[in-house]
Amino acid sequence: MATRHLARSIVLQSLYEWDFYNKKTDLMEIIERNLKEFGPGIDEPEFVWKIVNGIIKNFDNLNKIIEKAAPEWPLNQISIIDRNVLRVGLYELLFANPDEVPAKVAINESIELAKNYGGPNSGKFINGVLGTVYKEMKQPEENDKSKK
Repeated sequence: MATRHLARSIVLQSLYEWDFYNKKTDLMEIIERNLKEFGPGIDEPEFVWKIVNGIIKNFDNLNKIIEKAAPEWPLNQISIIDRNVLRVGLYELLFANPDEVPAKVAINESIELAKNYGGPNSGKFINGVLGTVYKEMKQPEENDKSKK
């Protein structure tokens, strides 16, 4: 498993545990424990911390984006795995450095996480939500190009 994919898996597992316990546990302790247990060979643990810190910093905004992009699915009705895969994917898609994590990589990695950890329809759901957000991101760029 590629190092960054493993890093995202650790982030997802940690967010899952934190969310499962209604955010009453210390997320940083969960991450440290999971890094030691599942990722002792990760060569860039700072990548894990960058994603987690970015998600926490943008947590409310990410949730609002999920609610807007999946209006038929209230946040509390989305499975814990799927909503946290969306948080990881949306953080990387919208807030991470696109030179470090291109949009299509963020989407594909999220779909793979959903397929590996979610239910039978998780990959399609994640693809649909992230695809919707990606299209909305591209529309302003296309409008700007057509004005020139």
